[in-house]
Amino acid sequence: MKREDFINVAEETLDSLPEEFRSRIQNVAILVEDFPPNQLPPRPGQQRRLLLGIFHGVPATQKSVFDFSSGPAHIVLYQKNIQAVCSTEAEVRHQIRQTLIHELGHYFGMTEEQLKDV
Repeated sequence: MKREDFINVAEETLDSLPEEFRSRIQNVAILVEDFPPNQLPPRPGQQRRLLLGIFHGVPATQKSVFDFSSGPAHIVLYQKNIQAVCSTEAEVRHQIRQTLIHELGHYFGMTEEQLKDV
């Protein structure tokens, strides 16, 4: 999938969220990169879990007006890793949506355990 199409799916995902969530997403950049910066190349026969996305920033539930601004929070989606765990374009589209919603959960202050329950 071309980068532009990948970004369009992420934008469509944001647009499809209920208004009550969309209106609360403020000052969050969505970035797309090929791989995480510290990802090692796979060894032959090695299976490992790939990082598909990550949230960087202070969760909205922990922000304070007294905090010093450290720039906008951001979510990074790792395109090549998402594509590596999918077999079809439909799966890639679904995985982009799942990953972005998962990382937005972190933005809203949810832990991994809470996200597993959702």
